[in-house]
Amino acid sequence: MEISQVAKKSGVSASTLRFYEEKGLIKSIGRQGIRRVFSSNVLERLELIALGRAAGFSLEEISGILGTDAKPDIDRALLLKKASELDGTIKKLEAMRDGLQHAAACTAPSHLECPRFRRLMNLAASGVIEGVAANKAVK
Repeated sequence: MEISQVAKKSGVSASTLRFYEEKGLIKSIGRQGIRRVFSSNVLERLELIALGRAAGFSLEEISGILGTDAKPDIDRALLLKKASELDGTIKKLEAMRDGLQHAAACTAPSHLECPRFRRLMNLAASGVIEGVAANKAVK
């Protein structure tokens, strides 16, 4: 398949496909004129890349998972580590959700007079709870 066909079928832009090829995540099997040509199994590799990205894996981690062969070499320990990281993120998000819901319904005259809200402020200021956006910006 030509790169334009892969882009259309996968929903991944041609520029991203070229970037993935540069990073070794996918390989073209040649060229047809000036256009890259890929085998049909590239779609499956792109699905694996999309799954890895959705789970929060870096492209470097995904590269290790995909390996160089046609079959991926999925490290189960790495999957468990990522699942544990996601559990931590979920707990932080649940705490933030609960805090925001409490703040919205709190009957204190001012949020600054609410002990629970002040505790959340202190936890956030001390770095115990961080926003997901803040985590992504730091990493």
